[in-house]
Amino acid sequence: MNSTEIFGFSASIFIGISLGLIGGGGSILTLPVLVYLLGINPVLSTAYSLFVVGTTSLVGSFNFMRKGLINYKAALVFAIPSFITVFLTRKYLVPSIPNSLFTVAGFEVTKNIGIMLFFALVMLAASYSMIKGNNKKEEKASGELQFNYPIIGLEGAVVGVLTGIVGAGGGFLIIPALVLLARLPMKMAVGTSLLIIAAKSLIGFVGDISNVSVDWRFLLEFTALSVVGIFVGSYLSQFIAGEKLKMAFGWFVLVLGFYIISKEIFFQ
Repeated sequence: MNSTEIFGFSASIFIGISLGLIGGGGSILTLPVLVYLLGINPVLSTAYSLFVVGTTSLVGSFNFMRKGLINYKAALVFAIPSFITVFLTRKYLVPSIPNSLFTVAGFEVTKNIGIMLFFALVMLAASYSMIKGNNKKEEKASGELQFNYPIIGLEGAVVGVLTGIVGAGGGFLIIPALVLLARLPMKMAVGTSLLIIAAKSLIGFVGDISNVSVDWRFLLEFTALSVVGIFVGSYLSQFIAGEKLKMAFGWFVLVLGFYIISKEIFFQ
């Protein structure tokens, strides 16, 4: 194992730590680690990302279940359309994307480049969400839950497609939706988000099994390290202010997003 691979496996621990600390961000790290540090094909990396993020989020959600910080009704309303779209996206849409998308000024945008560029745009949106943070009204959202079923369902479907294409859990979209549309308190929104991410990511991975060849030994070793990380992150969350950490992580994601764009366009 060379130094890059060692660094890549070590980074898997930080994927879990991110999920444990701020309830999201793990998938933002997973794809770049798999592609750039471990040299795995972007399409296969999105499949692996679904499994890693799904399994790690599922383990992380158990602690929120124990504390009663998951709203299962909200999870169900959001997750059903998300389950359907993520499965269909991984099963049919991703395999149908042509290897060559288009050519601009002699530069060919392939399927792999297209996926990474789209993922970078997702990262920029995620960074904005994390840097902007949540206002006091959102943090204190409570009282009787009010469900805007059409909007929650629509966003669930959109997040499912997003997850299916780039292997991202979409926590940066799910948590604001649960706070604003279902009026969940922030801690409950984070716990509910982890359960939704876990379920839809693993369902998306199931849609991939017939389309990709999975190196199970590698995938389980990488995932195990990420699971260790979420326990570390959950412990550290008792001592670190989540919102300040989320803002710092948002700036990191912003830089990483621009790095991916520049690398895919100028340094192929």
